Amino acid sequence: MRLAAEKGWRHVGLLEVAQAAGVPLSRFHHRYRSRVDLLGAVSRVADATVLAADAPADPTETARDRLFDVMMRRFDALRPFREGLRAVMHDLPAEPATALAYSCSFGRSMAWMLRAAGIDPDRRGGTALVAGLGAVQARAMRVFLDDDSADLSRTMAALDIGLRRAERWGATFCRWTGRRGPMGRESGREPAGSAT
Repeated sequence: MRLAAEKGWRHVGLLEVAQAAGVPLSRFHHRYRSRVDLLGAVSRVADATVLAADAPADPTETARDRLFDVMMRRFDALRPFREGLRAVMHDLPAEPATALAYSCSFGRSMAWMLRAAGIDPDRRGGTALVAGLGAVQARAMRVFLDDDSADLSRTMAALDIGLRRAERWGATFCRWTGRRGPMGRESGREPAGSAT
């Protein structure tokens, strides 16, 4: 991420990263076979930081509140990489194959964030939850990259808005289909704290 910040993501190659890290290519190759793996490694560092807290999800909190806490911990973990991530976000649209390949790793990260919040993405409806959280994260990430506030207040606001919208959309979908919501909410019930 330091190299990406200095010269732009499109100019960062695996050989240069291995040399900068002082890791022999024979060893580097086992962990990072492509530039996509480098992006996946940044996600795994953030995920590991969140999961290391190992705090059990509080069942008295709403799913949205638990997700908010988890995702803000993830943004805090990404702070050291922010300049590099800004370069990645700038250059990645010109590399659709890399972006597509990274989407699998990103989806796995979002699934683990759901688990950290006490929400099981392996149950029915979990794929939609992963995709929804990914969309919320992507929108909040744009704010995070330029959020110079000490407490990431702008990022917090964007994340809160995104999670509330996702919650309302999920509740509406459950009402339409007559199903129980994937977060355990009965269809037809309004999400806690939602605007009427």
